[in-house]
Amino acid sequence: MKFLKHRKEAAAVKAPAADKSEKLYNRVVTANKKYTKAGDIPLLVCVFVMACFGCLMIYSASSYTAEVMYGDSLYFVKKQLLGVGLGTAAMIGMCFLPYKKLMKFRYPAIIIAAILLCLVFVPVIGITNYGATRWIGFGGFTIQPSEIAKYAFALFAAAYFAKNHEKVKTVKGVLPVLGVGIGFCVLIIIEPNMSITMCVGLLMLSLVFLSGTNLKTFLFILIPFAVAIPVLIILEPYRLQRLSAFIDPWASPKDEGYQLIQSLYALGNGGLFGTGLFQSTQKYRFLPFAESDFILSIMGEELGFLGLAIFFLCCGFIVYRGFRIARRCKNRFGYLLAMGFTLVYGIQVIVNALVVSGTIPPTGLPLPLISSGNTSLIITMASMGVLFNISRSD
Repeated sequence: MKFLKHRKEAAAVKAPAADKSEKLYNRVVTANKKYTKAGDIPLLVCVFVMACFGCLMIYSASSYTAEVMYGDSLYFVKKQLLGVGLGTAAMIGMCFLPYKKLMKFRYPAIIIAAILLCLVFVPVIGITNYGATRWIGFGGFTIQPSEIAKYAFALFAAAYFAKNHEKVKTVKGVLPVLGVGIGFCVLIIIEPNMSITMCVGLLMLSLVFLSGTNLKTFLFILIPFAVAIPVLIILEPYRLQRLSAFIDPWASPKDEGYQLIQSLYALGNGGLFGTGLFQSTQKYRFLPFAESDFILSIMGEELGFLGLAIFFLCCGFIVYRGFRIARRCKNRFGYLLAMGFTLVYGIQVIVNALVVSGTIPPTGLPLPLISSGNTSLIITMASMGVLFNISRSD
């Protein structure tokens, strides 16, 4: 009896301590839930600042050309500001749309993207510039379907692998994703647009790998993809010309090598600290597409190596936050969707930087959030809103 009495007294002494531990645990859980619900605010801030910075650089890169061609030095900036406004609205809207509902749109997304890619080849609707038909026009608006196709594919692949994760160990199990990805690549390559084709192909391989497939299946897919790249280059004479210009741009300084040479001049002129904001010389119609595909060259000239280093740190920050959101997501669909959208952004930044620096053959590709072009800007900002929504999930 005395023993039982002592046990009751000891329990009574320990009870307050246990209560305190439980209260502390509950506080930590509540704090974590509040943090989760708050979402990744730094990601949104960084994305919005980058979009605004893009407007500044577009003005610097395009003011002279816009004045000469359109009589308005703000011509490209006005269009971009409209894109920033619409992109911000889309980003905020996606912040509050539960990302799990997007799974229902996986089939409509790829169907719409495929239709838009096909409309490019309709004579009345498709718009051709510099030998490439990559846009469709409705009234005064133009859309680049390949930009939409990248994100539609990422959504479809994430949804498929989430619902069929037990099938991904075999080639047959990943065939639907490969079929959609290859179909998009074929439609994009015949525009022609080699750069976006590469981005979709790399995205497809990345998502297949992240789905949890085995090494044998992944290599079975990777080898034909690697073989297809040189075949696609050989099939088209203009790609061989660009490859030749990449190997030795000074062999054709007024033709295929011209753009790369001017880009390298801009980067070289920037040096360590740059010539100063608005002080580029290459933007005076020496460097083609200075406000779009090759805006990174103007940034390098005006801001120098240190400026580009800070810019790429910001890009890396966005990619890091995206991967962090994916890693913390407990839902398979959310994980793959976050990884897919982050990879679209990261791959495009890397490919654009490699093109501008002459590391890979030159090809047209916008720098996300920076280059002139509203389709890329709006859909990229919307995708970041989806990432934020995933970061709020439990």
